[in-house]
Amino acid sequence: MTKSKTHGTGSGAAGSKSTRAKPSDAESRDSKSSSAKSGTKASEKPSKGANTVSVSTSAQKKAQAATIVAGGEAYRVLARKYRPQRFEGLIGQETMVRTLRNAFESGRIAQAYMLTGVRGVGKTTTARLLARALNYSVEGGPDRPVTEMPEPGEHCQAIMESRHVDVLEIDAASHTGVDNIREIVESARYKPVAARYKIYIIDEVHMLSKGAFNALLKTLEEPPEHVKFIFATTEVRKVPVTVLSRCQRFDLRRVDAELLVAHFKEIAKQEKVEIEDEALGLIAWAAEGSVRDGLSILDQAIALGSGQVAAGSVRSMLGLADRTRIFDLLETLFRGDAAASLSCLDGLHSDGAEPLQVLADLAEAVHTITKAKVAGSDVSAQTLSEAERKRAGALAEKLSIPLLSRAWQMLLKGLEEANSAPRPIAATEMILIRMAHLADMPTPEDVIRGLGPDRPDGSGGGRSTARPVAADGGPLGADPARSLSFETRGQSGDGPQAALQTEPAATPIQSVALRSFADVVSFIGDKRDIKLKIAMEECARLVRFKPGHLELRLTDGAPKGFANELGQKLSAWTGERWIVALANEEGEKTIAEQRREQHEAAVDEVKKHPLVQDIFEHFPDAEITSIRDRPDDDGAKEDQ
Repeated sequence: MTKSKTHGTGSGAAGSKSTRAKPSDAESRDSKSSSAKSGTKASEKPSKGANTVSVSTSAQKKAQAATIVAGGEAYRVLARKYRPQRFEGLIGQETMVRTLRNAFESGRIAQAYMLTGVRGVGKTTTARLLARALNYSVEGGPDRPVTEMPEPGEHCQAIMESRHVDVLEIDAASHTGVDNIREIVESARYKPVAARYKIYIIDEVHMLSKGAFNALLKTLEEPPEHVKFIFATTEVRKVPVTVLSRCQRFDLRRVDAELLVAHFKEIAKQEKVEIEDEALGLIAWAAEGSVRDGLSILDQAIALGSGQVAAGSVRSMLGLADRTRIFDLLETLFRGDAAASLSCLDGLHSDGAEPLQVLADLAEAVHTITKAKVAGSDVSAQTLSEAERKRAGALAEKLSIPLLSRAWQMLLKGLEEANSAPRPIAATEMILIRMAHLADMPTPEDVIRGLGPDRPDGSGGGRSTARPVAADGGPLGADPARSLSFETRGQSGDGPQAALQTEPAATPIQSVALRSFADVVSFIGDKRDIKLKIAMEECARLVRFKPGHLELRLTDGAPKGFANELGQKLSAWTGERWIVALANEEGEKTIAEQRREQHEAAVDEVKKHPLVQDIFEHFPDAEITSIRDRPDDDGAKEDQ
């Protein structure tokens, strides 16, 4: 019997020995290093006669507690946890899924696919699903590529976790050279080890160099039967046309806000999180069509709210200003109240809203109001609360397209200025003051009219400092149901006098029946044909009218071919035939003549007022150039 040299270790009984193999030097070093890292002293040994126990340090106890809290596994973010495992889970990409399903069923499978789209819409996930579908294999199932994958196949788990030996994912951002592509070309000659196809997934393929693209062309055009290429990129324009022509291209579209809201609501339900609908709308709006971005924001919001997500906390987390207060600020700007606008801005800034974000929110509000005016008040139902939709709809009824367009352009220009300014808050204040000052400026239509001979004082030409106002307080010659008039700043320097005038909602043009000459003139104004409208007001005297038929007598200054142009445009706009005939009868006075008579009558009436007579006694050379109502109560108007 051969004795081996051993080292004895004391046990409970005297003279008894336990043996163990002598550790190597490397093992001894590893053991000491491990002991030092864990904070255990080498001298700490179990006492004689006692059971051996492990010594737990404070760090080990914290790690154990964290493991227990996390349910025994590391936390996975929502964007990874809820990554689609089947094609049916790709929300918003129905066209691509239908195309792939039909191609797989008919056997028309391309050798290369190009997936393009903005961040977070599912390019990498789609590439893995494609690889899984190409190599799908289950016991008793068909031995061919399929898109219907009700249960995990032999290779599915490894492919979706990016660890399959035959499905190689390559990051083109770090493998840009010809040598990297040469390795792919060389390995493509060999058949797959376990799967049906050898698949190369190249992410951000636009990062490859020109030489790398050229090295790939031949293999990409005529690859071996067992090889498939799947490319993904966010910059498809940087990919050479020679590569694109060899691929089947799929543009993954941005996901609509409605789909994102429904998707996030379902995930919150599975996570057992209570979340407000308004908060879901804010998250979907901030995601900008990206599922991954939205899930990241949702993950952060859940952590912030500790299981309950409120709209206020999401707005604060995203650094967004309260949009109700944004509409308040916008109303003060359109009223021309610069002081109130600066006060609103100070409040938003004190609550943490960044100046650039305030300008961006104002631009977004103007965009929403414009869409509501053009396409209806429910165009942004998913991203606005009920109160905000009502505010947007009310402003859409009052504001005209020229005013909204001017505000939009000023805000876009202001964003550029504030972004480059040394103090963005000061630049933002100057932008708001500028917008408030220009709120009462005339529209281009009013400027053109002011240059013509239809000015109330009959002088023609020159600059008009105030919009003509009729006796009822609305703009002269305009349909009160479609107007939003602003009183202009008086020459006495009393400060902003602009007042937002609440008017009934505009009736859609398509539903307006042209039953009078005034309806026709108003309809032409709605079509924004300013030249034709001014000609109608200045040069056309109505003789007879019935729907579809106009008889006019034109003045000497009428444009050439006016009658033909009017008939053609009315027929094109209404879809009905209109006949415009010229008559020799005198007819009614033109609208401009009627307006001047109204102005003269109003001037004569004003001259009878005792205060006005007193003014003329002291200033005999004074003239009354325009008349407008003050936005005071009825009693104040009577005292003017």
